[in-house]
Amino acid sequence: METMAAVTDGRQGRRHDSRLRRVPIIWVLLVFNVLTPGQSFLLPIPHRIAQLLTQGTLYVALVLALSINPRMRMRPNWFLGLYTVLAIDSLMMSVRLVGLGTEYRSLRLVVFLFVLWLLTPWWGRRDLIILRTHVRLISALLGLVIVGLCIAPGKAMQGGRLTGVIWPIAATGVAHYAGEVGGLMALLWLCRLVSGRRAAITITFTTICLVLSHTRTALIAMLIGLLVGGGSLLLARQRVRKTFATVLLVVVVIGVPAAPLLAKWGARGENTQGIESLTGRTKAWSAVLAVHRPTTNVIFGDGLTNDSVIGSSDPIANGLSIDDSWISIYQDQGIVGDLLLGAIFVLLLLTAIFRTRGPTRALALFLIVYCLIAGISESGLGNASPYLLDLAVVASLVTFPSATGTDLTF
Repeated sequence: METMAAVTDGRQGRRHDSRLRRVPIIWVLLVFNVLTPGQSFLLPIPHRIAQLLTQGTLYVALVLALSINPRMRMRPNWFLGLYTVLAIDSLMMSVRLVGLGTEYRSLRLVVFLFVLWLLTPWWGRRDLIILRTHVRLISALLGLVIVGLCIAPGKAMQGGRLTGVIWPIAATGVAHYAGEVGGLMALLWLCRLVSGRRAAITITFTTICLVLSHTRTALIAMLIGLLVGGGSLLLARQRVRKTFATVLLVVVVIGVPAAPLLAKWGARGENTQGIESLTGRTKAWSAVLAVHRPTTNVIFGDGLTNDSVIGSSDPIANGLSIDDSWISIYQDQGIVGDLLLGAIFVLLLLTAIFRTRGPTRALALFLIVYCLIAGISESGLGNASPYLLDLAVVASLVTFPSATGTDLTF
């Protein structure tokens, strides 16, 4: 007969397994929450229903997070601590009867961060459960994009750039997911955490998505991120040194002759003025910086918006998408917001750099550099967005001592 201790241990083990199985589900709900709802070409889902689905998943994630962490035990975490201060700043400046949308976005950010706080006991695990779930889910989203391209190529390539037609994903979003997954899979293969066949298939499809999306920032961010992340392994792994040498040879033999073709791809048919203005982004940036605001709003922001220009004296500029995280944060969360975001990046970089050389440091450096570069031409670093989840993955890799182990599994 089993002893009472054995029965108790068995129940605790089953309870632990049950909680662990719900962690990926919660992460899936968080990723779905930050997908921008829009008009799908293939799924006849009304915009309001899609909005309700995406926003409702956050509160389902909150309930599940409380179910696996009912005592709300949270590990100390300076990354989430700084983001919580940013969320408090947003809430403070939003709850002024500015508008229901502004208040809701701030409350949503608070709830979003609270769910991440509840998941901190599962950060830093050697099975990389957060990273593994993140990569698989984003790969599945790219799979939907590829399926949509096969079913309706004309609609998927409207405007000459690949977009999602089963679930609406903008070309920049497709490029973001493709660059991120492609870079992560390359590093995981270099660290011998995935097989060469799996890495080759994933990198092939992500490269197709990245090229067809015609997004320059994502490509640059991925290449520089790989250079930094892979460079951190250069002295430790022979595979990395051989791969870097092979890539350098390919660039010299193929890349240099193909430079005119690459330049044509990067130009996307734009004239010189369009390239210099970064496809019109600089007009929105100038409009934000030219708005006269009270000193309080300059310091703490105007409250969370939909990342578009507000309060400009030029009626044409109002409503333009800002497409820059730092300027968007300046408008919404003020100078304090930019300082907090800068502190987050600096501390993440320092934490990653001073970690033991290994896979987690390389993966973390790649994601940090990727988000830092991509944030120049995309908004989202100051709000609940895919970029916030990317940085949360970084924090799960480097925050705790257990994340530096060598016996990692993926």
